[in-house]
Amino acid sequence: MNHESCPRLLAVDIEGNGAIPPDLVEIAVLPIRTGCLDIEAAGAWLVRPPIPVTSFATRLHKLTNADLADCPEWPEVAEEVNTALGGAWICAHNASVEYRVLRRHLPAWTPAGVVDTLRLARATYPDAPKHTLDALTEHVGLDLTSAPGQRHRASYDAFAAARLLLAMATHYSSWEELAAKGTLPGSSPPELTAPATPPDTLF
Repeated sequence: MNHESCPRLLAVDIEGNGAIPPDLVEIAVLPIRTGCLDIEAAGAWLVRPPIPVTSFATRLHKLTNADLADCPEWPEVAEEVNTALGGAWICAHNASVEYRVLRRHLPAWTPAGVVDTLRLARATYPDAPKHTLDALTEHVGLDLTSAPGQRHRASYDAFAAARLLLAMATHYSSWEELAAKGTLPGSSPPELTAPATPPDTLF
């Protein structure tokens, strides 16, 4: 695929406090430019949620209420995050989670479109044993040794989703072909959407 023809694209991951609906406790944004990860331009924010982090959520991402006690609340970082996202395409694994939570926290934000690497992986690797991010990392043989932080933290998971997307891009001749397989329904023009996949468990 000719990466020069790709639109502005960001790998995004969020972590929540375990509430329903979840409040943000961490968000990472990693630009993908011409087939490369722009680590220098990446952004990450920790947020003190209005409702304490549940023990279940802490077991996943290891962020405790004490870790977040001195972090800014969402209104203090919302504009900075909104600027970082802009009107770019975003990609994430099981992207319906990121899309729903970000739209709730940034009602005026509208991405150009959302590529779900889970949806795309089901189309690209139909014979993979599982399509979780960990299973696909092993199936594809992704090198995540330079990923920042640890699994289930936003910067790490955004890095992993970006690497997975670039690996899958080699199976498609154009951005349009990739987007037609991986775009989250309702997140971009109708001609790029496809039937919805069953929702996955939130956090």
